[in-house]
Amino acid sequence: MSATEKKQRTLTGTVVSDKMNKTVTVLVERKIKHPLLGKVMSVSKKYHAHDENNEFHAGDMVAIEECRPLAKTKSWRVVKRIDKSQAV
Repeated sequence: MSATEKKQRTLTGTVVSDKMNKTVTVLVERKIKHPLLGKVMSVSKKYHAHDENNEFHAGDMVAIEECRPLAKTKSWRVVKRIDKSQAV
């Protein structure tokens, strides 16, 4: 693998906030097994992701990929929508 073709990390999560301009907050949940107890636990983390056209809204399931830092807390970009939220 050469220096130009880096393998980018991708995550899947749910948009929980779209109130910022060109930015969405994505909640990524994953299951881990506790090392001592063996219990399966749910661990979550929020990421700020770049949304150029403000097209993703709260409740959407999206895929995000790592990119260069775009702001102080924003180093991810939304790649695609996996599932659209149900309008109430």
